[in-house]
Amino acid sequence: MSWSELERMVEEAELDDEIRRALRHCRSRQELVLAGRRLGYRITRLDLVRAWQEHQWEQAQRQLVHAGRPQGPQLDAEV
Repeated sequence: MSWSELERMVEEAELDDEIRRALRHCRSRQELVLAGRRLGYRITRLDLVRAWQEHQWEQAQRQLVHAGRPQGPQLDAEV
């Protein structure tokens, strides 16, 4: 449930200046979770950790593709 809330928060922040401003000032995961909750999103610290891990994995895959190396096995996004 909270993963979909994180996705919703990101999508809405991309479209809404007020939400974006409220989140832009966060300097830690804890601040981001608290700000998100104040805005009505039910997110957790683990959602942020998972999002960061997926981002890192995607960056590594892009680097491999740009280096001309074959990609490894795809990880299931719903781990």
